[in-house]
Amino acid sequence: MVKAIDTTFLIQLEVRESEGHEKAHLFLQRRLLGEGHQLGLVPQVLEEFIHVCTDPRRFERPLSMTEALDKADFWWRASEVQQVLPSAEAVALFLEWMRGLRLGRRRIHDTLLAATCVTTGIKEIVTSDRDGFQVFGDLTLSDPLDWRG
Repeated sequence: MVKAIDTTFLIQLEVRESEGHEKAHLFLQRRLLGEGHQLGLVPQVLEEFIHVCTDPRRFERPLSMTEALDKADFWWRASEVQQVLPSAEAVALFLEWMRGLRLGRRRIHDTLLAATCVTTGIKEIVTSDRDGFQVFGDLTLSDPLDWRG
C-alpha cells in the first residue's frame, strides 16, 4: 500500500534539530518500510521541504541549498518511493475544495496534496500537521509523533 508523505515528515527525517527526528526514523523503518509500504511523494512536498529546511529563521542550523537539493533528489529517486504527480482531475478537485471549503492561501499546499492523494487512490498521509488535512475526510492521517511502536 502507498502512503503519501507530507513535508513535515520529510523535515523530521532530514533535519536533526526538528521535533521528532528520531521518532520519525523509527516510524519510517518499523511502521512504513517494515510493513512493506511504498512512500508516495508529490513534487510540491519537495519544493516546500527545500524552502523550509534552508530557512535560518526556522532552524539554528538550516541545510544549505546544496544539502537540501541532494536530500530532495535522494528521496525522489529512492526505490521505496512512488513518484505521484497531480493530474488534471486532481487540480480540478483542488480548485473545487479551495472554493467550496473557503480555504485561504495558507491551505494551498495541503489542499493540492490531499486532492492528488484522493485522485490517485492514496488513502493515507504521514504528517504531523493533522489540522491541515482534517477537512478532507476521505484521508487517514498518521502522525509519527503519536506513534507508539
